Amino acid sequence: MAKPTSRRSFLKTSGQLTTVTAVTAAVTTLGAVHSQAAVELDKLVVGIIGCGGIMSLHVKGLVERNDSVEIAWLCDVDDAQTARMAGFVRQEFQSAAPKRTRRYEDVIRDKNVDAVVIATPHHWHAPIAIAAMQNGKHVYIEKPISHVYNEGHAVIAAAKKYGCVVQQGSQMRNSPVTLKAEKLLKSGILGEIKIAKAWTAEMRSVVKPVPDTTVPSGVDYDRWLGPAKKHAFNRHRFHGTWRMYQDYANGEIGDDGIHDLDMAAWGLGVKTFPQQITARGSRMMLHGHASDYPDNMNVTYEYEDGRLLIYENYPFTAYGLHGFDNGNVFYGTEGYMIFSRRGAFSVFLGPKNKPGPTEGQEIRGSRGYAEHMAEFQNAIRSGGGTRANAQTAHYSCALVHLGEIAYRTSGRVEFNPQTETFVGNDDANAMLSKEYRAPYLMPTLAVNE
Repeated sequence: MAKPTSRRSFLKTSGQLTTVTAVTAAVTTLGAVHSQAAVELDKLVVGIIGCGGIMSLHVKGLVERNDSVEIAWLCDVDDAQTARMAGFVRQEFQSAAPKRTRRYEDVIRDKNVDAVVIATPHHWHAPIAIAAMQNGKHVYIEKPISHVYNEGHAVIAAAKKYGCVVQQGSQMRNSPVTLKAEKLLKSGILGEIKIAKAWTAEMRSVVKPVPDTTVPSGVDYDRWLGPAKKHAFNRHRFHGTWRMYQDYANGEIGDDGIHDLDMAAWGLGVKTFPQQITARGSRMMLHGHASDYPDNMNVTYEYEDGRLLIYENYPFTAYGLHGFDNGNVFYGTEGYMIFSRRGAFSVFLGPKNKPGPTEGQEIRGSRGYAEHMAEFQNAIRSGGGTRANAQTAHYSCALVHLGEIAYRTSGRVEFNPQTETFVGNDDANAMLSKEYRAPYLMPTLAVNE
């Protein structure tokens, strides 16, 4: 089967490809400083799916940077969310107001749409992304791309089958701070990196359970539940606090934690899966919390070559670790680097911890949002790749799922990186997948499609 392309998916002349290359270089150098005034780009038609939380930042960014896109659709099961998002799409950005819908199918079946940005709860990420790719749409998927492990396989397979660009919302992959730190790590300044640590250290408060209520007006709650099991409406299982429930989310490790796990995998140079995972968690402070998840979690991942990746989650500290609420340390044979997605890094070398290079004042605090979205757009235009593609995203999301499975089963599990299954543990293997509630089933990739 020929790979589908949308009408604007790829530029058609070598001159246009040269322009894209130049624009990509400019974006890398200047961050968010790119506009139609500088270079006239082929405009991409975009659909927005999931209009809460992080999507506000994405849409505001597209508009304020004057990116060469047209926002054709706003989709959310809550009419109030699409109405709020519509307010960000100013008339000076585009003359026609975006169409609104509760059904993502309306967006992906629009032949004029080139790409979709997906920021729904986690349990909807993979089903919508795969359906979008089946309809020839490129996909920017907020983290994590998968709610359970095997959804990662399905997203990878769909990207290959349909020739679509995938970008996970791991924005630090394209931050100027990350790119500078990457050059240092590749230079060997730390020697051979043996251990990477990631942490989330932020104060959390108890969310007490509340009774179920009727569904608010203007909300399609059955569609919000989607592939998750049927449940009466509860405001904690809706906007914001849905993250507390296994039906829709992946706990702290899959919410804030995936960002720092992704950076740990990046710093360690992960291109495979761990062979042993040890996890512990408990109710340390948040007694009476409505969440399905522990309020703290510590996971150790050991790779076949002996390298370690460590994740630590602390709910009791406002002081962070090494000065950061979210961060990483990369331990090498010659020194170590403290790195934070807050936009900073410091290097310490030798037995006396001699200070080494830092990020520099000019890029301090950079978070990568503009650069990450620009890479996605330019990959669509040029047919190139992305730094947070489906396979790379799966390596990082796997850490979330493997850690959670280890915690929920025996606490310590053996994993075969070649077969991507647990060794002698049927309970753990059963958790690699899940059941989907009809009619919101996972799209299948037909052999002769």
